[in-house]
Amino acid sequence: MQGIGDWATQRARLSGDKVAFVSGARSWTYSEFEDRANRLANRLRDSFGIRRGDRIAAVIPTSVECLEILFATAKLGAIFTPINVRLTASEIGYVLADLGAELLFAHAAFPQVADAVREPGVRVRAVVALGEEYDDLVATADPTPVIPMADRHDTAVIMYTSGTTGRPKGAMITHENLRANAAAVTSAFGLRASDVTVTALPMFHIGGLGLYTLPFIYVGGRNVIMPSFDPVAVLDAVVAEKATQLLLVPTMWQAIMAVPDLDRYDLSSLDCALTSGAPAPTAVLDFLSRSGIPFREGFGMTECAPSIAVLDSEYVRDKSGSIGRPLFGIETRVVDDHDRDVPLGEVGELLVRADNVFAGYWMRPEETAQAMRGGWFHTGDLARSDDEGFLTLVDRKKDMLISGGENVYSREVELVIAAAPGVRDVAVVAAPHEKWGETPVAFIVPAPGATLTEADVLFFVQERLARFKIPTRVEFLDALPTTPTGKIQKNLLRARLTPNPA
Repeated sequence: MQGIGDWATQRARLSGDKVAFVSGARSWTYSEFEDRANRLANRLRDSFGIRRGDRIAAVIPTSVECLEILFATAKLGAIFTPINVRLTASEIGYVLADLGAELLFAHAAFPQVADAVREPGVRVRAVVALGEEYDDLVATADPTPVIPMADRHDTAVIMYTSGTTGRPKGAMITHENLRANAAAVTSAFGLRASDVTVTALPMFHIGGLGLYTLPFIYVGGRNVIMPSFDPVAVLDAVVAEKATQLLLVPTMWQAIMAVPDLDRYDLSSLDCALTSGAPAPTAVLDFLSRSGIPFREGFGMTECAPSIAVLDSEYVRDKSGSIGRPLFGIETRVVDDHDRDVPLGEVGELLVRADNVFAGYWMRPEETAQAMRGGWFHTGDLARSDDEGFLTLVDRKKDMLISGGENVYSREVELVIAAAPGVRDVAVVAAPHEKWGETPVAFIVPAPGATLTEADVLFFVQERLARFKIPTRVEFLDALPTTPTGKIQKNLLRARLTPNPA
């Protein structure tokens, strides 16, 4: 197999009559999925002129259609980019322009798309609406099987992730990256064709796509796909489908814990509960422990498609706070500022080398070279390793925070706030939050003579940032604390913060 476009073909041959996906009252066998992926691939080529290397974007809910688009695109050797549905029109427009997207799939539930395609630099030639238009395009298309055209080192997916410059950048994830990740996940969690999972994480995040969705196709399991997260719906699906594997971010597990009459749900079919995306609060760990379900904590990054490490069930308590050990086939190092290994127990930057590490950042060769110095991916995270190989993160060089499972980059928020009238200086840091884990807080120095309120700042950013990026608190200072060289001392700003109520 050269690319993932062949996965659907192979699965149809090996597991054709088996149910691959369930969504609501509808189900798809692997043969049906392969047929629809072929039809869509032929339609993309014949009606829209899509060729190898072209970029196709989507602003749609988590769905089987999202996977159909991915696999049809992969068969043609084109590149798929699912875009976060929570972004504003200007944020979506930036991604479309930077990507140079030729075609866009959109859903009526996200009206900001209409404005996004009119943003400067966007060159989308056609927009296909999910629903009747999409279904007609697939149903009336040529069903002839498409011979996959991609090489395994070709880019299959570009996932946008923000960097220290504050502008999102596209991580180029190859067919081989996705295969290597699926193999590592299959090995780490012992996935089998008999396994069943419920996907509640959005597929516009690598976690929703790389854990467990693509690995389940890789092994021929069954996936119950939720268009959005609802704790009761997830529990009902686990019980009805006798799910064996379940991945949720900590905020989702907290929502599960808050469901009334939770005890009436029989979750004994679960062989593994996985939490990832952010450190799990003690309350979540206690709940999973009491439930008797084996549970693990995973750690990954978009650039690693996403798997890096996992903390297995037997170590969750004894190694609390650790992200675990690297998965099979994944190498890690902890280094100093000169990329020299630090002694065990000392803090340094976490580096990763493996077949699932991405090919680089789209149209950003300098940033790619910097991130991949010496053939190792420099994560930007500070960590330490113990004598048993367990890794613990201690800080984030990139000043990223995780709010409800969503990555929020302080620099991006700072750039937007800095453009507001009356703002002289701004620094954004993470504040502990009982519900979301972390939320952004902005410290602002007003311009001389300016009268600025929290309401003024929030009104300015609400149309420019997705809701999860908007600060939950704004504090005004006469000056930001800085070092003698002028670097903002964010540690002193964090020290001013106390946990917010939910």
